[in-house]
Amino acid sequence: MVIQRNDNLQTNSIAASGDQRQTQTRIKIRIPKAFHEEPVISRLVSHHGVTVNITAALLGANVRDDGWFDLELRGTNHQIQSALIYLDELDLEIWGQSTAEEDGW
Repeated sequence: MVIQRNDNLQTNSIAASGDQRQTQTRIKIRIPKAFHEEPVISRLVSHHGVTVNITAALLGANVRDDGWFDLELRGTNHQIQSALIYLDELDLEIWGQSTAEEDGW
């Protein structure tokens, strides 16, 4: 299986407050069939402290193929980086390209 990772992930500031500055990023991830029973999205919240907004998804109970998620992650830079490292360690395919101009921030 070939896994691609886009290393151009960017985070955008939405509030400033020292080390606790909140940021957000938008990513798309592919969830292979082998992970369909794993709480991948839930662990982003519980283990890494990010707020996850699922903006689009393709994953069904009887899906034979991979699932796809468009996610908006919000939290401190440290929380988001930790969440992205977690996804990368799972060897998931991740795309992310979020700019202030495109998103209206």
